[in-house]
Amino acid sequence: MLNYKKYKRFETINYKERTWPNNEIKKAPIWCSVDLRDGNQALINPMTVEEKVEFFNLLVKLGFKEIEVGFPSASQIEYDFLRKLIDENLIPDDVYVQVLTQARPHLIEKTFESLKGLNKAIVHIYNSTSVLQRDVVFNMSKEEIKQIAVEGTKLVKGYVEKFDGKIVLEYSPESFTGTEVEYALEICDAVADVWEATKENKIIINLPSTVQMDTPNVYADQIEWVSKHFKDRERIILSVHPHNDRGTGVADAELALLAGADRVEGTLLGNGERTGNVDILTVAYNMFSHGVNPELNIENIDEIVEVYERCVKIPVHVRHPYAGNLVFTAFSGSHQDAINKGMKKYEERHDGIWQVPYLPIDPSDLGREYEALVRINSQSGKGGVAFVMDHCYGFKLPKTMQKEFADVIQKISEGKGEVSPTEVMDAFTREYLERQDALKLDKCQFFDYSETNGDNDTKVNMNVVYNGQARSIEGIGNGPIDAFKNAIGKNIDIDVKIIDYNEHAMSTGSEAKAASYVYMQRNDNKEKTFGVGVDSNITRASIKAMLSAINRLYSK
Repeated sequence: MLNYKKYKRFETINYKERTWPNNEIKKAPIWCSVDLRDGNQALINPMTVEEKVEFFNLLVKLGFKEIEVGFPSASQIEYDFLRKLIDENLIPDDVYVQVLTQARPHLIEKTFESLKGLNKAIVHIYNSTSVLQRDVVFNMSKEEIKQIAVEGTKLVKGYVEKFDGKIVLEYSPESFTGTEVEYALEICDAVADVWEATKENKIIINLPSTVQMDTPNVYADQIEWVSKHFKDRERIILSVHPHNDRGTGVADAELALLAGADRVEGTLLGNGERTGNVDILTVAYNMFSHGVNPELNIENIDEIVEVYERCVKIPVHVRHPYAGNLVFTAFSGSHQDAINKGMKKYEERHDGIWQVPYLPIDPSDLGREYEALVRINSQSGKGGVAFVMDHCYGFKLPKTMQKEFADVIQKISEGKGEVSPTEVMDAFTREYLERQDALKLDKCQFFDYSETNGDNDTKVNMNVVYNGQARSIEGIGNGPIDAFKNAIGKNIDIDVKIIDYNEHAMSTGSEAKAASYVYMQRNDNKEKTFGVGVDSNITRASIKAMLSAINRLYSK
């Protein structure tokens, strides 16, 4: 039995005045990628300098204006990487690179040495403040811990006076979630005072969920409490850095934004120590799905995944939100049917508002193809098959026909598993478009024809092969289809009735084709089936559809 009594909840706040549950996310935060530092340090095989440069270029392309590039005072490869970015002029003018350092004199000195030649940067200092770390790691009092932060700020300020560019200070009370909020606030206000932060010269105060210790609502309470109790809120850029130990990193970030956070630090696809950092892409796409501009260039998820997997060397799970290969894919028959109907309604409404069951966003907005939306296996139904035929090949199967063709695909899938769109189309071609089992048409000509008594005005002359025997036949009807049916019924032992007929254009332009669907019944045994014909001429398409249905009804 699990020894659950071994654990207890860390009570950090009792905040009844919360207002964040009534708020909405209406704009994007300041995004800061920490892939090249926090993400990189969590890799079994850290990125090489060349891979870091490629990843940095991707982040710039995606629109990040703040990018933490490493811990240059603690690692030679991170120092060399930063120098490469500076010396080769790889940092755009509108991008701040961010460097991390502990609040120690020799590390701060090395940090500023690595920044030479930059016209602006963010220097991020931190020290751990939690009850547990104070007791177990540092064995220091609250005042001693606060002095580490204060003295570190003074050191940075001293170096800034001799630095040619602009320096923005970021301070993190590491392990904030395990720190008393009153004490965390005391340290942050002290740091901001020493820095002499103002509305015009703001300081970034980063409140990290270094280790998730509670539910996301508690983190939101902590963020709102501190945000509302800063000595001068206008001088603060309030940042959050959620990790994912409890699997709620995205929720932590979103609720923190509701609670007043201005800035989010995280990584693409959630890479990071232990269970990772907050996935910035998921937070951004979530905003996008609510009609909020995420202010990142994330239209091509496949490109992002490709660079990520190559540089980070971690595969993206097929069910990862938005980025996984299967997240926009339905196997369930009921889901496929709902998607198929939803897509048709979306196309019919013409209002530009996306509302499709099971698809919170349009996959094409992320660069995904509709072909992957529905995949056919033994769990699929008529809706899925109809979706593939429509969106992949342009065939809008009549509702009655969808079940008929789905049964064909069901038998295939039960024997081999998943059936690809190409295999679905191959089966459709065999079953409908190329059927010549019983009756084959060699030649067919239609003529205007009239009699004094009536309605019949079309005559057809045909050369056909029926069960291997060549025949020349003719018929009269009130149109090409009726004339063709009458010719068959009069001259060949084929007695059929047309129950329904549908047609539609498959494309536009000079080479446009039409698809015709004929629903037909044998009068002797009442068996029914569909036939399909495709041609640039609608009459020929109709005749092909009738031949298709007849061959399905009379094949041996």
